[in-house]
Amino acid sequence: MFTLYTDAATDNNTTLSAAGILILHNGRQTQLKAPLPNGNNHQAEFHAAITGFEELLKIAGDDAPDNTVLYYTDSKIVADSVAKQYAKHYQPLVDALMALQAHFSVVVTNWIPEKQNQGAHNLAQQALKQHRTHVSGK
Repeated sequence: MFTLYTDAATDNNTTLSAAGILILHNGRQTQLKAPLPNGNNHQAEFHAAITGFEELLKIAGDDAPDNTVLYYTDSKIVADSVAKQYAKHYQPLVDALMALQAHFSVVVTNWIPEKQNQGAHNLAQQALKQHRTHVSGK
């Protein structure tokens, strides 16, 4: 079984976004940070989830179909869209996320308050700071 936490951070002035990803498996913790495509915070949250599941697939490898994933996000739109398999303005992102989740036997998506997602949140904030520095060259 895998436990996955994702969060996104977006700079509303520049639309720069980044993800924080926390993966727990067999008593080990993997912390990842990644720049995301520019956009609004909702788009960033979907991209963070997609990136999280892409990374999870790399770790799980051929064992993915035999594993359950407990997925945690503080984004209501991501959690609700996964439950409905639909999002009016973000359907291509929902479809991409659902396709990645289909590699696992079971995915249980849980919405949690931001304060319970501090690991992924802090990684996302760090990643956004690094992304800003990289883009600005300062």
